[in-house]
Amino acid sequence: MEIIITGGTGFVGINLFEYLKKNHLVKNLSIRYSVNQKMDLNVDAIIHLAGKAHDLKNVSRPTDYYEANFELTKQVFDSFLKSKATVFVFLSSVKAVADQVNDILTEDTVATPRTHYGISKRKAEEYLLSKQLPSNKRLYILRPCMIHGPGNKGNLNLLYNFVLKNRPWPLGAFNNRRSFLSVENLCFAINELLENEEIPTGIYHISDDKVLSTNELIQIIGMNLGKKSTILEVSPWVIKAVAKLGDYLSLPLNSERLNKLTENYEVSNLKIKKALKKDFPVSSKEGLNKTIKSFI
Repeated sequence: MEIIITGGTGFVGINLFEYLKKNHLVKNLSIRYSVNQKMDLNVDAIIHLAGKAHDLKNVSRPTDYYEANFELTKQVFDSFLKSKATVFVFLSSVKAVADQVNDILTEDTVATPRTHYGISKRKAEEYLLSKQLPSNKRLYILRPCMIHGPGNKGNLNLLYNFVLKNRPWPLGAFNNRRSFLSVENLCFAINELLENEEIPTGIYHISDDKVLSTNELIQIIGMNLGKKSTILEVSPWVIKAVAKLGDYLSLPLNSERLNKLTENYEVSNLKIKKALKKDFPVSSKEGLNKTIKSFI
């Protein structure tokens, strides 16, 4: 199968390229939004990863999100509809549905995104679903939760540095439950969607099987480093006050990062696992161990 990956130089794209090239002819397409842009996408499948990720520093303009995540997706999908390609995979996000989750997030949850990132992703989803799909073509919208793996430099790296420097973890009072996604499991799922014509078109949430707390993550990191993790239960009110200061000062902790580290965000993967009829290749802890060992 001949495949084009847009945004193939990012974290997910690099891992996906290496995964798929073992059995497919894979090309990277570096592309950004520009007015009246057209492209030749005459391959067998298109995996659209290109877009703008959520900005933790809040310095991006709203238009940056809508151009990269909505307008560009429209252009790529319109080109797909006119091409010979039969499979289109769009990497959306659980943030297209909700920024905060009180229960378990499923595909039936009504979408109420609040940020420009989430709204732009949701608008892209709505556009894809509004188009008449030819009978010989398949569309898959994937909503991953927090993706991790070798090469990842996100919040897991922040936690790793805390444990590495023997710093006590002060957020022990936040006993949260959240889902993670190993990039290896994501690559596996995408490969199955490409190769299995029986999997129905639609939206699929994707996460590892087991939810974990941030406190458990700290313990897993300590185990990989051979260190004893010190977890302190500092008053949440004190922590939130420090995070508020971080919104205005250059501190390691701000409100956005505190929320990401302590929020409850549980995502169901039942629909995609039922569609794949296969188990993911790595467990939640195995995937995290691989990520942490890559930091070492």
